[in-house]
Amino acid sequence: MRLDKYLKVTRLIKRRTVANEACDAGRIFVNGKVARASYDVKVDDIIEINLGNAPLTVKVLQVSEYATKDNAADQYTVLKS
Repeated sequence: MRLDKYLKVTRLIKRRTVANEACDAGRIFVNGKVARASYDVKVDDIIEINLGNAPLTVKVLQVSEYATKDNAADQYTVLKS
């Protein structure tokens, strides 16, 4: 799954266009490297989101095309917020 779509499906970023713009601006890192929106997210990837005042670091636990509000947070675990 594309990085921008994963960020939207898991509700880490509210809209896919915002996720895409954040990737283009170099604010999203995967495994320590700047990631493009087209990056293919895999299990055990470490995603760092630098938006706003508090950076957020999460580890991918699973990748699913669809997620409800209740199980969206089950797809990742927060390492540092």
